[in-house]
Amino acid sequence: MKTSIINPKVDFYFAKGKNWQKEIESLRMIVLDCGLTEELKWGCPCYTFEKNNIVLIHVFKEYCALLFFKGALLKDAKHILIRQTKNVQAARQARFIDVREIAKLETTLKKYIKEAIEVEKAGLKVDLKKTAEYHIPEEFKNKLDKTPSLKTAFYALTPGRQRAYLLYFSAPKQSKTREARIEKCSKQILNGKGLND
Repeated sequence: MKTSIINPKVDFYFAKGKNWQKEIESLRMIVLDCGLTEELKWGCPCYTFEKNNIVLIHVFKEYCALLFFKGALLKDAKHILIRQTKNVQAARQARFIDVREIAKLETTLKKYIKEAIEVEKAGLKVDLKKTAEYHIPEEFKNKLDKTPSLKTAFYALTPGRQRAYLLYFSAPKQSKTREARIEKCSKQILNGKGLND
């Protein structure tokens, strides 16, 4: 594998934070050693193969992580990949809290990255749950039935935006909270915007 070139547009990410600097710099060197192209996507260092996302480096309060976009398709022989939340379908994270952990797993990480590249070359896809399979809260069903323009606008959104709203509306235990979220987001839906737009 040939080593990739550091992208100066991404340097700021590695210089900006106080936490996890040694760890993310170490992850960067490992990934670059695998011949991927370094880009900036979603404000994070993203590494691609022939314009396809392979891994992303990101930080959280408790840990930093190397996220494999199609991690669900990897063998994960060392059992280091974690599903971030129950709603994440394809991506998996390898989480770290210490640069020594990364050094111990360098060979494994490179194998995983190579496998992720092979998954991409083979054109494999994660079998994603369809939007129609997601639960629509009763409160939202009622609102859509009473407001045809909202129903039209909601179903005109991309499947990903629809899923984000359905997950957001379904999360609260109390009906009152679900209704408040639906009311708060209705204008945004009517404007053709996603939850995080």
